[in-house]
Amino acid sequence: MGSIDKYIFRTTLASFALVLVSLTGVIWITQALRGIDLMTSQGQTILTFLGITGLVIPSLLGVIAPIALMIAVSHTLNKLATDSEIIVMNAAGMSPIRLFVPFAYATCVVALLVTILASYVAPDGLRRIKQWDAEITADVLTNILQPGRFAQLDQNLTIRIGERQPGGELKSILIDDRRDPKERITIIAEKGTVVKNADGSFLVLEDGNLERFEIGKREPAMVAFARYAFDMSKFSNQGRDVTLGIRERYLWELMAPSENDPIYKQIPGQFRQELHDRFLAPIYPFAFAALTFAFLGAPRTTRQSRNFSFGSAILAVFGVRMAGFACSVMTVKTPIAALIQYLMLLGALGLSIWVIVGGVVIEPPARLMEAINRSNARIARLFRRPVTA
Repeated sequence: MGSIDKYIFRTTLASFALVLVSLTGVIWITQALRGIDLMTSQGQTILTFLGITGLVIPSLLGVIAPIALMIAVSHTLNKLATDSEIIVMNAAGMSPIRLFVPFAYATCVVALLVTILASYVAPDGLRRIKQWDAEITADVLTNILQPGRFAQLDQNLTIRIGERQPGGELKSILIDDRRDPKERITIIAEKGTVVKNADGSFLVLEDGNLERFEIGKREPAMVAFARYAFDMSKFSNQGRDVTLGIRERYLWELMAPSENDPIYKQIPGQFRQELHDRFLAPIYPFAFAALTFAFLGAPRTTRQSRNFSFGSAILAVFGVRMAGFACSVMTVKTPIAALIQYLMLLGALGLSIWVIVGGVVIEPPARLMEAINRSNARIARLFRRPVTA
């Protein structure tokens, strides 16, 4: 790449990175607020909250990246036009298609990023969220056991905790265990903590009493203890087996799903939809960049308004994206809708390249501009303040 290409390439990617981080941050905050109950009702730490909500960021990046690229290309072209650099390049003999080359290089970088995200990173993050959520849901002591309530973990096992302290310490614990038909065990402890190791999960009780009442005996046996480990492995391991949805599958798993997969047997149309969405994801950046350049890349003087071109580029990109969503939804039941989406994107890309190569300047009809100017003049007269004497 020459110096001009490097300058445009760096400017475009820098703008893309700034827009991508900004948009992703705003949307991530709205998504993260939905999971705030992890800290409030389930007693999880801020690190757990940030970890789970942060794993959704790759999925957001895959959707936002093409839009961020369109904004970056618009910003770069507007900067070049404001400084009259596009006119100077055109006067020096640089054709519009030649000017589009560094933007194409930047688009290749974005398309590669989207491909990696769609193929592996995004589904890997989603499956980690599902696994993490399953582990939290399976953790009895943070979900079922609520302070002040009697929780029946099994048919004949009831546990109550009085208070949950910061750091995971539990206060005023009562356990009523009648799972063994030959005896009944009642445990009362002042405090306890959860310990997880290779042997399983245990509720370690401190400073309490254990009362064992055996059938056939008239009086129960009472034991005071300083520490006592109550086995909770049976309950904390429930729900660990996670069934992966379609969005949690890697690209190669969607390309060759197992014929015995129960989800694939039930909803094969959604597998087809997700597979084509993954294939189409890297094409959208090229279509959006070419459409934006087709409207804004033509040389114009600083006196020529670019508002119509900006508005047209936004409407074109918005229309293509909305049509893509519609085709994606229809692909579930109508396979030919996927072909229509491919043809639409390739058609938009081909038409944009034709406009760029031909040096076509997309301008509104003169009569339309005259009508808009007359309407603006009328509005200005209506709101014009009367001159005081």
